[in-house]
Amino acid sequence: MGRLTTHVLDTASGKPAAGLKIELFRLGEATPLKTIHTNADGRADGPILEGADFAAGKYELRFHAGAYLRDLGTKLPEPAFLDVIPIRFGIADAAAHYHVPLLLSPYGYSTYRGS
Repeated sequence: MGRLTTHVLDTASGKPAAGLKIELFRLGEATPLKTIHTNADGRADGPILEGADFAAGKYELRFHAGAYLRDLGTKLPEPAFLDVIPIRFGIADAAAHYHVPLLLSPYGYSTYRGS
């Protein structure tokens, strides 16, 4: 069975991004399929999507970076350069593992398909 996982690393502090809110949407739908907060290791406690809910299609993860950074006490301009970071991706193989990590700082981010 396929599954979707993620983790977030705060590259400005060199630590996992604990407590960061992440929402998962199927494109075209207004309400999130799931909302989670990262654990102390910057990860979801389990797969964000798996089993019968894991299907081919187009999705979007929304990482609430601005709120996370403000909660840390990071001084950000108003409005913040990065607030909610959307990452759109496609799932083509419902039997595969899709890992979508985020490397985050107040002024930049990167992502890739991990393993």
